[in-house]
Amino acid sequence: MYRPIGFALVLSLTTIVAAQQQPAAPPPAQSPATPPTAAQPPTAQPPATPAAPNQPAPAPAQPAGQQPPTPTFRGGIDVVSLNVTVTDGGSRSFVRDLERGEFAVYEDGVKQELTYFTKAQLPIALSLLIDTSASMEDKIKTAQEAATGFVKRLRPSDLGQVIDFDNRVTILQQFTSNQEQLDAAIRRTVANGSTSLHNAIYISLKELKKVRAKDTEDVRRQAIVVLSDGEDTSSLVPFEEVLELAKRSEVAIYTIAIRGRDAGGSRGFNEAEFVLKQFAQETGGRAFFPAAASELEGIYAQIGDELASQYTMAYESRNPRRDGRWRRIVVRTTRPNTVARTKQGYYGPTS
Repeated sequence: MYRPIGFALVLSLTTIVAAQQQPAAPPPAQSPATPPTAAQPPTAQPPATPAAPNQPAPAPAQPAGQQPPTPTFRGGIDVVSLNVTVTDGGSRSFVRDLERGEFAVYEDGVKQELTYFTKAQLPIALSLLIDTSASMEDKIKTAQEAATGFVKRLRPSDLGQVIDFDNRVTILQQFTSNQEQLDAAIRRTVANGSTSLHNAIYISLKELKKVRAKDTEDVRRQAIVVLSDGEDTSSLVPFEEVLELAKRSEVAIYTIAIRGRDAGGSRGFNEAEFVLKQFAQETGGRAFFPAAASELEGIYAQIGDELASQYTMAYESRNPRRDGRWRRIVVRTTRPNTVARTKQGYYGPTS
């Protein structure tokens, strides 16, 4: 069985933290493997060979009278990055004007010192998953309209991908900033077959892992938005394995589950609700449970507003142990009546 490797949220210094320091030489561009357009059941993939670290150029001698450059971080330090959503405790509206000093980040109860903070809206790599099982037939047109409206909210610097899933998982459109191509892919969806939700999220996580930053200006937040109307009925990969992979990623998962007329309090939908809540809570996303497809447009708008309102911050963990154990993260704000949300933790380094 495939066992996910690596640990979540731990980034090398060629990512966003380096953006506030002296720029490092960018890693060599990688050509992502072309994924299958109609994905077969997920299979184990060998670990990627780690790239050789960039060798820093010797620092030039400083002319007399000039200030030395801002020192860079030491190589080999692991940085934990977070995308944080803050809402007003009463109205649930997004709070976008907090400063660095109004945040406190705790790892396993120990307060951490932020080394990076920005309120700027970083570019996004977004994977849009649409359930096209037979039970979606009466909702697919409404779902298409809502999804295409969501795509229109993407900025030119953002990347989007469209995946549909029934008993198969199909990448209808690879990552692109071309909204016309994304729109056309969404409108090609047709309801038929069973539901392979776990397979779809698994493949989407693998696809997002291929989106690598070429330099510090190309760092992206990553998110999955998945729409479904019921429980998984045909995946080969189990929920526990996909959740573990999600926890080891840097991806926030937003889930939308439409309650059908017969879903009510059924055992199948209750299980689906638990699964979708877990994906969202563990990764810092959010789960939605609309009663009708007519609510989808508003929900997609809420997700778009949230992605545009997040803070990005990072810290160097005070925990020196390299035991690979789960580390719990809590973010608090000092402003009254505000609530901060991010992913629940990450796995520490092992070497």
